[in-house]
Amino acid sequence: DVQLQASGGGLVQAGGSLRLSCAVSGFTFNEYVIGWFRQAPGKEREGVSYINMQTGSTVYAASVEGRFTISSDNAKNTVYLQMDSLKPEDTALYYCAADPLGTIIPAVAFLSSYYDYWGQGTQVTVSS
Repeated sequence: DVQLQASGGGLVQAGGSLRLSCAVSGFTFNEYVIGWFRQAPGKEREGVSYINMQTGSTVYAASVEGRFTISSDNAKNTVYLQMDSLKPEDTALYYCAADPLGTIIPAVAFLSSYYDYWGQGTQVTVSS
């Protein structure tokens, strides 16, 4: 079974940092792409960042570019989302998602319908 386990959310003041983790199992790590998405109350789910586990290429949404960093630890089968300079508008439920290589290219990296596998969300709350 493909499983993704997101963790690391919490409450932080504006300007602070958090690191989210997405532990994956049930598939060959470097044959997938991993995306981070978020959904705030009353809003649609939006893509935040994406990493191609084979090439290491990454993509960021304009709203988080320069503040968030996606990375991976292949030995631990874990993808991280380092979030710095957090803003109240970053408050949301954050999800990680995965899909096999070949179906997702950067142009569609932030379309949630392309991802077959999802973890449960982890809540990030940024206070002003």
